[in-house]
Amino acid sequence: MDCREFRNKHVAFVDDLLPAVEMDAMERHLSLCSRCSRHNTAIRRSLLIVHNLPRIEPSPEFMARLNARLEHLGPMSRVDLVAPRPYLSSVGAVAALAAGIFAVAYMAVETTRYYAPQSEASVVPVAASATELVPSSVGSGAFVASVPTGIPVWPAVLMAGEAPMHFATLDFHENNTTR
Repeated sequence: MDCREFRNKHVAFVDDLLPAVEMDAMERHLSLCSRCSRHNTAIRRSLLIVHNLPRIEPSPEFMARLNARLEHLGPMSRVDLVAPRPYLSSVGAVAALAAGIFAVAYMAVETTRYYAPQSEASVVPVAASATELVPSSVGSGAFVASVPTGIPVWPAVLMAGEAPMHFATLDFHENNTTR
């Protein structure tokens, strides 16, 4: 047990509210740590002084005097007894209000800039051209006809094996024909 844990549990230790295991750990810490031992002694002595003070008892005529005083004041509520404080705005309150308004205005401006449409001058036009489609052996009639008949995976394997060669020759032919 460290000193912080001891001090956090000290009130329960003094009131004997801790489980036996923790009470034992607290007592062992007291025997090892002189600082916590001094703290424990000071708290226990203070409690002894307070417990040994004589009881304060009001005089027998206290209730009669209190009731007479309350009747003399009349049927006023407790709120009426406290003088109302005039509302004075402080410089700090005004500064906080101004900072809040500024923050909201800044966020509004930045949000409109973020979501504002971009001007057309910054949009670069894109020219697209369609390329001529080359018939592929992958989409042959035999492959298409084999799908609904339930022939296993072999057509897909053949298609996957032939695809890289098809794309490579397609790219090679396109580059040679454009020159």
